[in-house]
Amino acid sequence: MSILCVTGTSTDVGKTVVTAALAAAALARGLSVAVCKPAQTGVGADEAGDLAEITRLSGVETVVELARYPEPLAPDTAARRAGLPLLDLDAVVDAVRDLDARHDLTLVEGAGGLLVRIGAGGFTLVDVAAGLDAPLVLVAAAGLGTLNHSALTVAAAREAGVACAGTIIGAWPADPDLAMRCNLADLPDVTGVPLLGSVPDGAGRLDRDAFTAAAPGWFDELPMEVPARQSSDIRSRTRPAGA
Repeated sequence: MSILCVTGTSTDVGKTVVTAALAAAALARGLSVAVCKPAQTGVGADEAGDLAEITRLSGVETVVELARYPEPLAPDTAARRAGLPLLDLDAVVDAVRDLDARHDLTLVEGAGGLLVRIGAGGFTLVDVAAGLDAPLVLVAAAGLGTLNHSALTVAAAREAGVACAGTIIGAWPADPDLAMRCNLADLPDVTGVPLLGSVPDGAGRLDRDAFTAAAPGWFDELPMEVPARQSSDIRSRTRPAGA
C-alpha cells in the first residue's frame, strides 16, 4: 500500500491533471487506485469538481471528497465564510488511511500550494503528509519563477520532516522558451529532488482513451517507493513529454 500527497507550487499549475495522470499510469500497471480530495472549493453542491475530472480522464473509480465550499478561496476561509464546518486533521488522516488499506496507491490532492490552510487549527497538506508518514509530489510550472517557488516548497516540506519524491511539470508546452528549457536542468539542482516527468500542455482536454494511453509515457517512473522521511540529496533529470 502506498500514499502520495500531490501539492503544487501555487494554484493553477496542473495538480488535478497530474493527479489524473499518476492514477492512469498506476492503473495501467494493474494497480488499484483511490484518490482523495480533502477540500474542494469554488464549486457548487451539484457541480462537477476536481475528482469528477480525475475520473473522466483516468477512469479511477474510487474517489473521496471530504468537504466542499462554494467560494474559490483557501478551504479554511471558504468554510468560515459559508458558515460550514472546518475539516479536522485527524478525520482527513483517518479517511486516507482507510483508502490506503484497500488500494495499492492512494493519491491525496491538496488545495493550492503546500501551506494553504485546509481546516481547523490551520493545518495544511504538509501536516496531512506528516500525519500519514507519506511523501509529497510537487507539481511545478514550467517557466520563470518556478525555481524559487519549487525550492521554497521543498524546503518547507523538509523543515516539517516530510520527503518530496520529486517534481513534475504540470503543463509542458509544445514550443518551450529558453527559461523553460533551462529549468529542466536547474530544477533538480535547486530543489535537491528529482524531476520525475512532465505532462503536456492541453492534456486535460484529451478524452479518456487518449489520456490513459499517453499518461504512462509522461513519467520516467512512478514515485511510489519513496520513503516519507529520507535524505533529499537526490539529483536527476528526465526528458519532458514530447521533447
